[in-house]
Amino acid sequence: MRLPPALRLRLGAGASGAAGPGPGYRQGQRPGPRTREYFYYIDHQGQLFLDDTKVKNFITCFKDVAFLTFFFKRLEPNRSGRYETEFPFLSPCGRERNFLRCDDRPIVFTQILPDSGKTPLLSYCGGGERLVVPFQPQSLTVLPENGRLYHPAPAKAGGVGLVRSALAFEWSPCFEYGRGPAQPPTHFLWEGRRYRLTEELLPLLRAGGSGCAGESPAVPVTPPQG
Repeated sequence: MRLPPALRLRLGAGASGAAGPGPGYRQGQRPGPRTREYFYYIDHQGQLFLDDTKVKNFITCFKDVAFLTFFFKRLEPNRSGRYETEFPFLSPCGRERNFLRCDDRPIVFTQILPDSGKTPLLSYCGGGERLVVPFQPQSLTVLPENGRLYHPAPAKAGGVGLVRSALAFEWSPCFEYGRGPAQPPTHFLWEGRRYRLTEELLPLLRAGGSGCAGESPAVPVTPPQG
């Protein structure tokens, strides 16, 4: 994947010999002729970083929409035979391998696009209108084990994505808890309609094969108090 000059500069320190926190890799390493490898991390807010970035925040994350679109459109499970446990996902670009690990899921939904027409579009991973799926309110699923909110994602990237904390909090008044406040929500109110939640994502979430080991907790979805 060809990086803009500014991003190549950010790779310089890692490529010069200082190994990152990962399992013995170096950014830009060459495991074979004409092959380069880079290593990335996505947090539970949908922000993408070079994995060895020491301070991970909005200032240091990738923001170029073209780059993010290129990266996530090609994302797939890592079956390369290299770093499969530590970096479960891979975004290939010719002979270049871009490995990804994640806080929870490699797809993180960040916003509903305004004025997206008859079918609302849910955008992910900072890609704006270039990275979207149709919003399916009935498919929103709260995983009881961690209280996080999920939505269907592209099948190639695991089929399920995490809803960003801020967006989940914004939606929290829209949930109804027909089985009581200690249980997951049963319905979701959206644009004048009441959707019964199917919980269809629970088997995929509990299978445990399409996510990553977490580092930082997302804000759980909780019923309104009082």
